[in-house]
Amino acid sequence: MPQPRSITLSGQDIPVAGGVRIEWAGKPTPMLRRAGERFSARLAMLAGRPTAGVTPVVLHISSQPDPTYLSVQEREHYTLGVAANGGIHLDADGPAGVLHGLSTLLQLVALTPQGPVLHEASIDDAPRFAWRGVMLDVSRHFMSVETVKRQLDAMELTKLNVLHWHLSDGTGFRVESRRFPRLQRLGGHNQYYTQAQVRQVVAYAADRGIRIVPEFDVPGHALSMLEAYPELAAQHVPSEEERKYPCTITINQVRTDANCNKVYNLNNAAFDPTKPQTLHFVSALYEEMGHLFPDRYFHSGGDEVASRQWNDNPAIVAYMKQHGFADAPALQAAFTAQIEHALARQGKIMMGWDEVSEAPIPSNVVVEAWRGSKWVQSATAAGHPVVVSSGYYLDLLTPAATHYQVDPIDPKAVGLPQDAFGKGHGRHRPAADAFALDPDAKPLDAAQRQLVLGGEAPLWSELVSDEMVDARMWPRSAAIAERFWSDASVRDVADMERRLPLIQHELEATGLQARMHEKEMIARLTPQNVTPLTILTSVTSPVRNYALNRLASRSGDAMLNAPVAIAAPDSFDAIAFNAMAARYAAGEKALAVPMREMLRRYVANDAAYATVATTPLLQDARPVSQQLAEVATVALEALRKHKGHGHHWHRRVNKVLAVQDATFAACATSVVARARPQPPSGLLIDIVPGVHALVNHAH
Repeated sequence: MPQPRSITLSGQDIPVAGGVRIEWAGKPTPMLRRAGERFSARLAMLAGRPTAGVTPVVLHISSQPDPTYLSVQEREHYTLGVAANGGIHLDADGPAGVLHGLSTLLQLVALTPQGPVLHEASIDDAPRFAWRGVMLDVSRHFMSVETVKRQLDAMELTKLNVLHWHLSDGTGFRVESRRFPRLQRLGGHNQYYTQAQVRQVVAYAADRGIRIVPEFDVPGHALSMLEAYPELAAQHVPSEEERKYPCTITINQVRTDANCNKVYNLNNAAFDPTKPQTLHFVSALYEEMGHLFPDRYFHSGGDEVASRQWNDNPAIVAYMKQHGFADAPALQAAFTAQIEHALARQGKIMMGWDEVSEAPIPSNVVVEAWRGSKWVQSATAAGHPVVVSSGYYLDLLTPAATHYQVDPIDPKAVGLPQDAFGKGHGRHRPAADAFALDPDAKPLDAAQRQLVLGGEAPLWSELVSDEMVDARMWPRSAAIAERFWSDASVRDVADMERRLPLIQHELEATGLQARMHEKEMIARLTPQNVTPLTILTSVTSPVRNYALNRLASRSGDAMLNAPVAIAAPDSFDAIAFNAMAARYAAGEKALAVPMREMLRRYVANDAAYATVATTPLLQDARPVSQQLAEVATVALEALRKHKGHGHHWHRRVNKVLAVQDATFAACATSVVARARPQPPSGLLIDIVPGVHALVNHAH
């Protein structure tokens, strides 16, 4: 994962107990030599240390120089041959191809009773899209350098090649600025990366074939910068004391009073674009940050600018009238153009969220389509290069299968139906329409498809702490990596789910710490007995589409230490159970034995969970534990297929399952998730599809 462009497996294996010795064709660069050292270290992690006295298999590597390395034009094609009679041959068009080939070779490692082996294979591979990224938000919750590096290691192994680093927002400014030191001291609350650390991370990424594109968001989402320099703000910037309220932050970073009424939105603060010193400040800041990040692309944000920030300022309104700006978006378009010119003078290519495409801007501005797939259509029609993030938002907490089925060039892939908005649509029509599906969107033509650079998977961190990043980012990013790399015809969800635990195992074995952190969180919550919470979170997942953020609006950061922070969007145990249930219903009756074992464990777990649920957050999840036992009991009854499975039995069990179906339906979209009640624990029971299959079969 990702699936290569072409692969032939012979079915034979090559023993590698003696390890692999690399022989380079010509003298490797220091970067390639380090790549070889990483490969050898990772091979030892996966296959064990080489056995003394056993001849290693020889890996022959040849690579062409590539002056376009670490750009969207870089050469990523490689061929890989693994054969018992000829050793291993990796031939690459450039350094990126070497990195990709080594990552693929690691995925051919298997442990057998006879020892570690490599599967024989012949592979010809190259990516579908040049831009394959993830976006990591470190503003809302700061992430350590070590955590960022772990994501880069996993990205290399899954052939993702862009880290979009979201470094400023309303909550915090996260990079040391020597020109404007108040940014990190006041706006960053002294949680920031030094310039030396940034250079270290950039170099670490480059060694792994990964470009880093920084984002410093303007003109909105600017509170952290305006706290430091309030004279540039469009509206009064409340002091820290003014913004201290008993309740906490919602999905939109909204502060509330003691009655949980909205009083201040941390996302809304915007620069005053009519002040010359604003452009001077942003240009100077971008120039300083541009020296830290050598990539040509620079993300300036541009999303969710609250028009009231400007329309409620008489001086800005007068300026708009004097200069012929019809509304706030028109003023933003002019400011965007000024920022683009400033970045261009610095040799940078501007990138912005899709709001920047709603008014005339230079065609070379890269548009990131996030509000729906229709923005891919409109932005490419206007001649803009596009990076697609709509459909890949990891913080929506949807399972890998949901992301996997979204194709970057499909203008109808993601969007809310017009009837999804309900009665409030008329009042909020402009905002709602931005996320609406366009049923008349035409497929992209050849020229438009060429403008789609690729995509990236954002992880916004309102409800992601440093120890949660690994599990929230992976393994779903691996499935998304396949969507960006592999041919569009690679769409078998069941096969992807079969491979997902295998790639996660490799990532864990080579440095990812998701499972370790999950165990630590469970031990912290239930130190007296970790088993009940381990079982509960192994077959549950968080509610989706920002439903969890709504729950967190009252409990705040407590959610970061609740069972829902441990449960993963993809439950491997539930995926396995659901697959077995489908196969059982199709005729594989022997699967009843392992399913009964799993179900009895879930039934018995509730009594054990009751003994450890000693805190409010654990008690919130007790109803889910009880419901899991009830659902598992229904499944056991369905497997027995006794005479009692008549009309009354079906009516009873369907009533049980209807409760679970309603819970899933209540977070099926971001619209319903805001309106419908959610389970206090924020947990969904993921074996429900399998139980449905068993119940339907028991007739």
